[in-house]
Amino acid sequence: MQFNSIEFLWFLPVVFLLYWLLPFRFRWILLLISSYYFYMSPRPLYGVLLAATTLVDFYAAKKIDESPEQKQKKFWLLLSVISNLGSLFAFKYFAFFYNSGAELLNHTAGTSYSIMEKIIVPAGLSFYTFQSLSYTIDVYRGKVLPEKNAAKFALFVSFFPQLVAGPVERFGHLMPQFYEKHKLLLERIVSGLRIATWGFFKKMVIADRLAVFVDPVFSDVHSYSGLTLLITGFFFVVQVYCDFSGYSDIATGVARLFGHELMLNWRRPLLSRSLHEFWTRNHISMTTWFRDYLYISLGGSKVKYKRWLFNIFVVFLLSGLWHGANWTFLIWGAMHGVVYIIEILIGERSWLKKISLLGWPYLLLFHTISLIAFRAQNASDLGYIYSQIFSFNWSFGQALQELRSIASLFPLLLSTLFVAFLFMKELNEEKALVNKMKGYEFLWKPAFYIVIFVMVFVFGQFNSNEFIYFHF
Repeated sequence: MQFNSIEFLWFLPVVFLLYWLLPFRFRWILLLISSYYFYMSPRPLYGVLLAATTLVDFYAAKKIDESPEQKQKKFWLLLSVISNLGSLFAFKYFAFFYNSGAELLNHTAGTSYSIMEKIIVPAGLSFYTFQSLSYTIDVYRGKVLPEKNAAKFALFVSFFPQLVAGPVERFGHLMPQFYEKHKLLLERIVSGLRIATWGFFKKMVIADRLAVFVDPVFSDVHSYSGLTLLITGFFFVVQVYCDFSGYSDIATGVARLFGHELMLNWRRPLLSRSLHEFWTRNHISMTTWFRDYLYISLGGSKVKYKRWLFNIFVVFLLSGLWHGANWTFLIWGAMHGVVYIIEILIGERSWLKKISLLGWPYLLLFHTISLIAFRAQNASDLGYIYSQIFSFNWSFGQALQELRSIASLFPLLLSTLFVAFLFMKELNEEKALVNKMKGYEFLWKPAFYIVIFVMVFVFGQFNSNEFIYFHF
């Protein structure tokens, strides 16, 4: 089920009303049933894999806690790691590695291995496996005690607002909230609806409108010039941010309707002035996951200098692979790893932030160039895109004509206006430019979100476009 679907329009009010009408001791059961319905509604078999992941990690954590010897604890932790990463590999990466090997052998050895069709990846697989895996690792490290109730642990893994695309929650943050008795507070409901409304605006008004230009260009890159490819690359930067952070906003707002708080996942990353700053603001739940469970496991910074830089590069490379089974994602991860290390070598913290007026366009330009690798369909298309962009044979008139061939001038101007509106809104959040205005909390702020709500219905794309990260 998707947040921007008709089905969700009746699902959420029904669950909300039942939740607050039920006695406290039954509310978590309703959330568990609702979460599995939410996840299984498009494909019931998805629930089988979700339940299997949950049961394996619940039992593994229990055995880790009960085992008297370190060797036994490591065995059960390894079982959890293999189970989670094994399911990821089977559904998400097996076809990629098989096809890569087959193509290599066919090219070098003259064999004729057939290419395997991609397996359908269960929605949100990468998110809930990482969330569940972090629990067993935290139990092994002694950071949390194992959950005694398997059904409540199942709710932690499957909580429907953040199940499919995060934030990737930590057991110590989310699980205790299911034991707390919450009151139905008007202030909490209003703030939840306000956050969710802004999320719907980002998804349906900005991201889905930009997709009208981005999708055709990246589906046929050879038909467009370098400047058009660069402009649509920037459009994709804004699209993927609004699509993904929009989901997080909706998830946060919906969770708040039930009295639960999700972790902050985005902090205006497109206003960053360096790549270091960007990765403290962008997809925070996943960035900190890689830091806590991969980077630290590799030794973090408590190793020799060259090994430390190597650890950073490996983390970025694997984070690229986490996003998808394609060489383009590995290229994207490698680019971020290299530039991140370059910023370290030239002293990013000491000079880049001093020239913030240059730092911001530098970040946006690099983010656009690198995210083109994220969006390109294959390495061949990516090579062509870069060859066109870096030929610098740009013509604004040709680019405008090519964009207008996709849609008329009005949708293009409207999309550009909404992009500018996004940056102005986030700049205001960053600098608190209008927050001190008289009547801001009681007049201007409510009026703003009423306008946003209306604009969703006036300008929104009501075609249930999938959220981009559903495939991750």
